[in-house]
Amino acid sequence: MFSSINTWFEARGIYSQQVWRFFNQTLQMTFISALAAYCLAIPLGIILVTTKKGGIFQNRPVNIILGSIINIMRSIPFLLLAMYLIPFTRLLVGTALGPRGMIVPLTIAAVPFIARLIENALLELDKGLIEAAKSMGAGRFKIILKVYLPECAPSIILTAGVSVITILGFSAMAGIVAGGGLGQWALDHGHGANNTTVILTAIILLILIAQAVQGLVFLAHRVLNKK
Repeated sequence: MFSSINTWFEARGIYSQQVWRFFNQTLQMTFISALAAYCLAIPLGIILVTTKKGGIFQNRPVNIILGSIINIMRSIPFLLLAMYLIPFTRLLVGTALGPRGMIVPLTIAAVPFIARLIENALLELDKGLIEAAKSMGAGRFKIILKVYLPECAPSIILTAGVSVITILGFSAMAGIVAGGGLGQWALDHGHGANNTTVILTAIILLILIAQAVQGLVFLAHRVLNKK
C-alpha cells in the first residue's frame, strides 16, 4: 500500500520521504501539545467550576480573575501569540523553530480553549450526585476525584475531538513562522514552487488526521458510556 502511495507521489514530483517527514512533524506537534494542554487545562476547568457560586470551593474573586485571564488568552490570534512567545520558547526549549519550537505556543494557545470545554463538560454533572456524595461524608477533593471526573469522563473525551482538531489547524498555521509540519511543506514546496498537488496532498493528509481523531474519540466515548 505504502509503495503505491510513494509511487503516486514520485510521479508528481513529490519526494515521499519529505512528505512523511512533515507528516510526522504534524503528528508530533499536534499530539504532544494536546497532551500537555490537557494536563494544564483539566485543573483549570475544575477550578472554574468549583469556584463558581454554589461550587464546592466557592470563591468569586478567583473565579472572575481566572475566567478573565482565560477569555483574554482565547482572544489572541495564534500566529501573534507564537511570535510574541519566541523569547520564552527559546528559553524553555532552546529554539523557536520547527516542531519542538511550536509545541510551546501550541500548548499555551490550546489551554484556555480546552479549559472552557472542560468547564462546560463538568457543568453537565447532576448536582444531586454532589449532594449525595456530601451526605456520605465525602470531602471536596474526593468529590472531584470520585464524582466529577468519573461521571464527566465521556463528556471530557468528546472535547478531545474538537481540541485536537483545533490544535491540528494551529499546527498548519505554524508553517508561516517556520514551525515545520504539513503547513510549512505546503507553503514552501507547494505555494512557493507553484505546485498545487503538494497543497492538495497536505490538505488531504490533514483531513485524514482529523477524521482519524474523530473516529478514535467516538470509539472511546462509546466504550466509556457502556461502563
